[in-house]
Amino acid sequence: VQLQASGGGLVQAGGSLRLSCAASGRTFSSYTMGWFRQAPGKEREFVAAISWSGGSTLYADSAKGRFTISRDNAKNTVYLQMNSLHSEDTAVYYCAASSMDGGSRYVYEYDYWGQGTLVTVSS
Repeated sequence: VQLQASGGGLVQAGGSLRLSCAASGRTFSSYTMGWFRQAPGKEREFVAAISWSGGSTLYADSAKGRFTISRDNAKNTVYLQMNSLHSEDTAVYYCAASSMDGGSRYVYEYDYWGQGTLVTVSS
């Protein structure tokens, strides 16, 4: 599976962005998909995950109530809608695919990674 993330950019605090991650390959619908982020000087951290069917989602505490992960298996695409953005949300955001059912918070449980898209939130 090859992943291509897009949708990052510069936004003011309180604003919104929607990230997209397009996947190649016919087996997209069999993968759990996740979003992670990495701020300068920090480790990559989990943001959200969604099961292959879209019926189950998992969020980091920092994302709950502000971010929504969704997927469209017909379009081989997963999305991350981000609202009420804070300066602390500034990071490179990565999408990833995991063969583990149900979603995971752990970097090591994801098999494929996209190249990342930069989100900058100005205060």
